[in-house]
Amino acid sequence: MRSVIDRRLALFGLAACLLALGAALGAERFLGVVPCAFCLLERKPYYAGVIVGVAAVLAPARFQRPLLWLLVALLAVATALSFVHVGVELHAWPDPLPECTVPDYTGMTMSQRIAAMPLRPVKPCEFPDYLVPGLPVSMAQMAFLYALAACAGLAIWMSRSKGRSA
Repeated sequence: MRSVIDRRLALFGLAACLLALGAALGAERFLGVVPCAFCLLERKPYYAGVIVGVAAVLAPARFQRPLLWLLVALLAVATALSFVHVGVELHAWPDPLPECTVPDYTGMTMSQRIAAMPLRPVKPCEFPDYLVPGLPVSMAQMAFLYALAACAGLAIWMSRSKGRSA
């Protein structure tokens, strides 16, 4: 039955979102990688994807397909955000987030500088983090490839299983 296939697809999408979040949080906690504002923004579609994935697993059969397509859309958003982040790292375009730029304190008094400082240190989004020494692939590039593969994999699997029985 298609419901069984859709439930498997929902589990795949849910696992893809959880794996992405686990990798990001693990790199932050265990490897000491400091996320930039763009890195934190890139996680939001995965958080939403976890909610949609759980809903798709638990939903009645008639609601599973629309929820799965919503999950594909969220993975496409994650892919697009990662693509923009890679472009920023490669200096292909300017940083779209004001949080990613280093603040300019010129012309301020010391008390104005202290008042203008962020609570957490700012890591510019254009400075890539490399996890594997000697491998010239940044975390943003890996995130882009992962999101693209998860999105394409789920969409292709859904289109091929459209009318099939389990």
